[in-house]
Amino acid sequence: MSKNPFFKNIRFPNVFILLIIVFVSCALLICINFFTIKILSANRAYVNGESHYSKGQKDASRHLITYLYTKDENQWKLYLEELEVPQGDGIARKTLLKVGDNKVARKGFLIGRNHKDDLDDLVWLFVNFQQVSFLAKAIDEWGKGDELIFKLFIVGHEINAQIKYNLLTPASQKNFLNRISSISDKLTINERNFSNTLGEGTRKIKSLLIITNIVFILIIVLSVCSYYSIMVKRLLVSKKEIEIKNENLIIVNRELDRFVYSASHDLRSPITSLKGLIEITQLEDDIDQIKTYLGLMHKSLMKQDQFIIDIIDYSKNKRKQVVMEPVSLQELLNEAISQLMHIENANRITFTQELLVDQIQSDGLRLKIIISNLLSNAIKYADVNKQEMFISVKTYFDDGYNKIEVTDNGIGIKEEFKDNIFEMYFGTNKNKGSGLGLYIVKEAVENIQGNISVFSESTVGSKFVVTIPN
Repeated sequence: MSKNPFFKNIRFPNVFILLIIVFVSCALLICINFFTIKILSANRAYVNGESHYSKGQKDASRHLITYLYTKDENQWKLYLEELEVPQGDGIARKTLLKVGDNKVARKGFLIGRNHKDDLDDLVWLFVNFQQVSFLAKAIDEWGKGDELIFKLFIVGHEINAQIKYNLLTPASQKNFLNRISSISDKLTINERNFSNTLGEGTRKIKSLLIITNIVFILIIVLSVCSYYSIMVKRLLVSKKEIEIKNENLIIVNRELDRFVYSASHDLRSPITSLKGLIEITQLEDDIDQIKTYLGLMHKSLMKQDQFIIDIIDYSKNKRKQVVMEPVSLQELLNEAISQLMHIENANRITFTQELLVDQIQSDGLRLKIIISNLLSNAIKYADVNKQEMFISVKTYFDDGYNKIEVTDNGIGIKEEFKDNIFEMYFGTNKNKGSGLGLYIVKEAVENIQGNISVFSESTVGSKFVVTIPN
């Protein structure tokens, strides 16, 4: 059984495409998860940075208020130190907006008490995603916060100036306190908006990540399932092909055993006969008797020659590939008849031809084997007791098929033999043939995707009909 062209030409590309889909999906999934984790890590770093920003601002406000009422220089220094935290973040924001990643921006983040291991993520997210809605909104809130920090810075220096020049009054203290409280309240709202915006962005990214993971996992699972399904089908088809090949091998081995046994017998039989006839002839002096013995030798050699021809036809039919080509049935018939005229009683038979179809597209070798063996069989089993012996060959086109009919008025086939005539080495009369002819005919017909049927009646004659695809 030949390999199914569908699985040979279609399935392999499909499997390759499925493997590419799985590979690309896995690669994209890895990349998406990597960058998503990086974005979430950067978001986490910004939220952590905001906490330092907020704490620094609140501590600065607390120290400034204490300095306002105690005039303690240490409180002023602590105010300046804590205020540097949001100011450092502000320097980083302005630098990244104007020139991008550089040492100044990174130093600003460090002043803002961000961890040095988070700097790459902080800078990467800002530079690459500052136009994304949630981050753009957070950066805007950050900018507003920096403006308020600058106002707190101005208030601090005004307080410091009044303290140094002893200009501070209870009224101005109350005014400064109100201004500091107002700035702190606004910064609290601003810082909350910043954190909320990043949190909202994080939740959106998380949702998108979950959906993306589900989609790609489904694609991978479906692709793997499809791949598995195709591979299982391939295995099943291969298993079926192997089983069929094993069955064919068993049949072939069985036929080979029968063939070897029968061939050795049929090849040796004529040789044994010849040896016996030669020994008898050597002892014979009568010329007429010697001629009789020579005639028997000739028949024995003819039988062996026909058996060898059958073996050759059998081998050709088994081994050679089917080759579709234009074939002339007229030429094949004429050639076959001329080559078979040496068979006994062939010259007494009337051959008639009615060729409604001549040129067909088929395998010339198989058609030659089919026609030659059918005609040879008809000649060998001619009824010599009939006054007129005939073999009629007819070709025609019917119902989409080319047909070849070989009809004779020979001895016919008995009813009990009809089911066995196409078996190897089956013969109703072994003296007339090897028993391979019709077996080879059936094999050749099947090789060209045709079929053969027989209609026969004992003592009346036989008709073989070969149907060939157009």
